[in-house]
Amino acid sequence: MERALGIDIVCAPPNARDGGRAIRSILRILVCLTLACAAARADTLAQIVQRGSFVWGADQEGGGLYAFLDAVDPSQPRGCDVDLAQALARELTREFGRPIEARFAQGQWDKLPELLETGRIDLVLNGFEWMPERAQRMRSTIPYYVFELQLLVRADAGASGWDWLRTRPAKRVGVLGGSAAERYLAEHEPGLELVSYDGSTNAMGDVASGRLDATLQDLPIAIYYRRNFPSLEPAGELVGAGRYVIYVRRTDAALCDALDRAIRSLRADGTLEAIYTRYDCWNAAQLTSPLLELPRADVQDSRSGAGESSFLARHASTLLQAAGMTVLLSLASFPLAIALGILVALGRRYGPRWVSWPLGVYVEVLRGTPLMLQLFVLFYVLPNAGLRLDALLAAVLGLAINYSAYEAEIYRAGLQAVPPGQMEAALALGMSQRLALRRIVLPQAVRIVIPATTNDFIALFKDTSVCSVITVVELTKSYNIAAMNNPADVLPLAVLAGLLYLAMSYPLSLLSSRLEARLRR
Repeated sequence: MERALGIDIVCAPPNARDGGRAIRSILRILVCLTLACAAARADTLAQIVQRGSFVWGADQEGGGLYAFLDAVDPSQPRGCDVDLAQALARELTREFGRPIEARFAQGQWDKLPELLETGRIDLVLNGFEWMPERAQRMRSTIPYYVFELQLLVRADAGASGWDWLRTRPAKRVGVLGGSAAERYLAEHEPGLELVSYDGSTNAMGDVASGRLDATLQDLPIAIYYRRNFPSLEPAGELVGAGRYVIYVRRTDAALCDALDRAIRSLRADGTLEAIYTRYDCWNAAQLTSPLLELPRADVQDSRSGAGESSFLARHASTLLQAAGMTVLLSLASFPLAIALGILVALGRRYGPRWVSWPLGVYVEVLRGTPLMLQLFVLFYVLPNAGLRLDALLAAVLGLAINYSAYEAEIYRAGLQAVPPGQMEAALALGMSQRLALRRIVLPQAVRIVIPATTNDFIALFKDTSVCSVITVVELTKSYNIAAMNNPADVLPLAVLAGLLYLAMSYPLSLLSSRLEARLRR
């Protein structure tokens, strides 16, 4: 092994007293083992054949028709990509003469490349379009499906197609974040207001409810989900033809070649046609399109031109604007959270039982359910009851309501920390309970809880990132969008986003420390 790796290891004799030589020998051994592990990991295909399985990543959340939960057996995924993965496993089994199975791994759609790079999955198979930026980051197979983009609008909108979309006022169009649809509209229809979603169905639902004017979806998605949104209809011609490919790590050339052979075989024997016919997505583009093959040079050596301008010139303005949205959400929601929290704390501490008990349930429900779920209820569920909230308003109310439960507990502890004699003395002086609370008890409680409240405010800055699930583009969402479209800038983007969060929260940390020191004095 040492010769194969080009490393000569010279071990010190047992009686050597030269500690330096012994340490150098140990380091050389460690380097040898590290390189050996890296070499073993690089040959992913050999590992797959040896262990008899490969792990493919996809996202079942809104994943139809690619990968979704089986209504009969939720433990088993279903979908065209599930069927394709199993067909690929059969082809690899036939080629290598050993049984190989496909194992599914759940992952968030836009984070699947990261899962691939960390080695948790062997390939990304989830309706991922071929893009030059992705080809720089990962190795791509030949296409297994040719897709086109379909514009969907409400049937009562009177839309005639793309010309209607370009009319004034500017139309709001929903897209899946990081998708070919988002890229196409950004390049070809700059006058539109794009709204990025984490799932395709959310965008389609917002068109049906009137929040959006239209949505642009991959044709398979439009075909599959239109049955759930009967008020939507296709408008205009199909655009933006592209290719679904499988991505593997850049070092996995042998695995990529094996998958290429498997895809060609599945296309030749009619398996691909059978799979996509089962989901009503097979069309003439799969037989006649010039996009069925990707020249290997195009796949591996494409350049997006992202390096033509400096990193800060490309991203600083966008991230700063998104940081401004983060500040706005925090400053608008936290005062509401404090006001609601004080009222709830007073009601639980001094109110009658018929008031304190429901308020206790209010606190426990909000603290016991995720903020993301509460935002979904406000933004997506309430419109079914006739209450439609703007995304920004829903985000502010969701953060305020969620944090009011925590503030209520903080202020309740502060009220309990005020000696009972304070209230008794105030009542003995002729004050009413309401006046005593306002002038005597509550000011003292506020002094006590200021440090904890400041810490909550810092936490709120970071929790604003959850608001991206209801289409609010704050700092984290802006980072994700930029990272998806600029894979080479992922690390610098993460550093810049982290520095912006630190610049917003660190002054609050200093303020909290000073307040605590002042209260101690």
